[in-house]
Amino acid sequence: MPHVSLNPTTNQVIQTHASWDAHRLAQALEKAHSAQQIWAQTPFALRAEVLRDAAIQLRAQHDQYATLMTLEMGKPLREARAEVEKCAGVCDYYAQHAEDFMRAEPVESDAGKSYVAYYPLGVVLAVMPWNFPFWQVFRAAVPALMAGNALVLKHASNVPQCALAIEAIFRDSGLMKGLFTTLMIEVDQVADAIASPHVHAVTLTGSEAAGRKVAACAGQHLKKCVLELGGSDPFIVLHDADLELTVNMAVASRFLNCGQSCIAAKRFVVVPQIADEFLRQFKIKVEALKLGDPMDDATQIGPMARLDLRESLHSQITDSIAQGAVAVTGCKPVEREGFFYQPSILDRITAKTRAYHEELFGPVAIVIRAASEQDALRIANETRFGLGSSIWSKDVARAEQLAAHIQAGCTFINGMVKSDPRLPFGGVKASGFGRELSKLGMHEFVNAKTVWIR
Repeated sequence: MPHVSLNPTTNQVIQTHASWDAHRLAQALEKAHSAQQIWAQTPFALRAEVLRDAAIQLRAQHDQYATLMTLEMGKPLREARAEVEKCAGVCDYYAQHAEDFMRAEPVESDAGKSYVAYYPLGVVLAVMPWNFPFWQVFRAAVPALMAGNALVLKHASNVPQCALAIEAIFRDSGLMKGLFTTLMIEVDQVADAIASPHVHAVTLTGSEAAGRKVAACAGQHLKKCVLELGGSDPFIVLHDADLELTVNMAVASRFLNCGQSCIAAKRFVVVPQIADEFLRQFKIKVEALKLGDPMDDATQIGPMARLDLRESLHSQITDSIAQGAVAVTGCKPVEREGFFYQPSILDRITAKTRAYHEELFGPVAIVIRAASEQDALRIANETRFGLGSSIWSKDVARAEQLAAHIQAGCTFINGMVKSDPRLPFGGVKASGFGRELSKLGMHEFVNAKTVWIR
């Protein structure tokens, strides 16, 4: 099957790309392996130069790349521009810090000298999603490349132009041919890529189901993998929260990228003293969001990326309403061209409703009314996911105490959950394992080798 660029705003096909056969895939993996052998010996200063050139190119052509994202998956153009800048920033960060992160670390032992040295693993396969089509790739590729690995990309089939544009950025920045390659392969060819002797590790950002399949395949072939999967992040509002700040951040965190983000706030867990007023203000702000053409800088909510995603979301909502949830606003597809869905709020979500247990990947906020602060903590952890979380309270010390008990890869206090090159990013439970970004993320795809000298 071809990889199809379909504009979700107009439902029109932009471009198609033929899928590769097994022979072309094998050739690309062999070339990546050969190039990596040379790249591993390349000084950090030269690796950093490539990344700095990539950052310059990203900033110089940010409108072109932003437009491409908006055309292929419907992201509002102003958000797409911010994503391009974030990619440039991660290039700058690792160009500056990678050599320090990879420096050998002395260890006291019974040896005359002992240390841990860090060496690249080889070729890393990255299986990436469509929702942040540039950022997801750059946050995986940049630290892997700076560690001395090669990276081959299996991007989502609905963003092939983004995938090829990223390959061109690295190529035009002077990266050796083969070190970053977009693989135009089908989902059922991922197992063949993992099995290849030329692939040494795999990283995936995507659904829980995809993560289970990739982990099983990587395990079968004894290859390292990092998984960043779904999330159902709790947004816990305590009685003393600054409501103006909290509501503004609630809207931003839930409806950024049309709600299509693993680390978007998904479950608004609110204590009784403040629940009604939070919901009143939240509804006003959500209904004020401007939905429309994502190419318009005034637009805040564009279309969902695909029709099937919109249909699945609406099914979750209608089932939850039938099970007792209350539609506060929205909760219907928009009757216009494209895959638009109304910015929505569901209240009175309980364990009897489908929305309580599943990730809603779209512009829908669910409100869960907790009986108390401790009940809010229980609800926050009553999910199979564990990616991000946030707590909103003026009592920062108390919020920090509660944060210690939340089962998640991160907890933000009075701030929106986000990824940052300086901080490790990843989840626990069904949200995956391993970390991206920071020094920890860079060390996921290295051989931490002990050297002992008498």
